[in-house]
Formats: sequence, structure tokens, C-alpha cells
Amino acid sequence: MGAGLTLIIGGARSGKSALAEKLTGRHERVLFVATAEALDDEMQRRIENHKRNRPTTWHTLEEPRAVTEAIASIDVAHDALLLDCLTLWVSNLLLDLEGQADVEKHIVAEAERLLAAYEASDAEWIVVTNEVGQGVVPPTVLGRAFQDALGRVNQVFAARADKVNLLVAGIAVDVKGIGGNVD
Repeated sequence: MGAGLTLIIGGARSGKSALAEKLTGRHERVLFVATAEALDDEMQRRIENHKRNRPTTWHTLEEPRAVTEAIASIDVAHDALLLDCLTLWVSNLLLDLEGQADVEKHIVAEAERLLAAYEASDAEWIVVTNEVGQGVVPPTVLGRAFQDALGRVNQVFAARADKVNLLVAGIAVDVKGIGGNVD
């Protein structure tokens, strides 16, 4: 079983990645799993900034979709795994599955597979995601499908996590101990 699962959730630019990197920094052998793709110049700059901020001793695995399989293929032991982020991973899966039946169900099943990989590991996992439930309902079918899928994946991860930290304006709030799950 994994050594602990922490979910860090919050809005865009709330400090999620910085907290995740700080928490992960106490470990010596770190695997950083990046799910972003540089599809334009601005995203390329964001990715490069993130890379510059990470310790050079961390191993980086860049995988936008087949995250579970990519993690399983790593043959070097790690004390910690930082996954940044579920948001882009779900978006990538959703775009690949757009128009198919039961998309949300498929994405949640992928999330369950990823959590099974956590359970099979010896490492502490720190997972970053965006909160999508506090904004307006998107005006498009794809936007609503994304909000629904990520909201469900976030619930699955939060239910299994040992710790859940909500980031608001750079301040972490421990939300796991406040109340029970809705299920």
C-alpha cells in the first residue's frame, strides 16, 4: 500500500503546485509526473517555468494520457510521486474520447486504475487538481462534460486520500477532517 496520498485542490493560480513541490521536497527520490502538453507558445513557457522551479535531482515523467501505464514502466524506486495534474489528464482523456458513450464512466475507471497503482506502490503520492465546482456551469456540452468528469475524479481521489488540502490565495486549508464524504 502507498505511503500516503495527499490531494491538493484549488482554483487556477492558487498555489497548488508550489505547495505540492514543497511537500514533495522533503523526499530524496522523487518522480514528477507531468500531464501537460505544450500545444502553444504560452503553454510551453508555463511548462519551462515549472521545470526551472523543480530540483534537478527529481526524475520527470511526461505523459498526458497513459499515466498509469507510464508509472508502471518506471523501474527506479521513488520515495514520492508528484502528479501535476489531474485536471489536464482528465481534459486530455476527454478530448480523446469526445463523442463516445459513457465518457465520464471511462475516465472514472481510469482514475480507479491510477489509484490502484498508488495502492500497489510504496511511495507517498501528492496529486494536484483544480476545483471545478465553484464556478458557473459551462455553456457548452464539452465544457459541462469536463466539469462533470473532473468533479467525479476529484471526488474519487479525495475519498481515497489521507489528506486533502484546498488552496485559496496561496493558503492551504485542511478539508479532509472537516466532514465526511457525500457518498
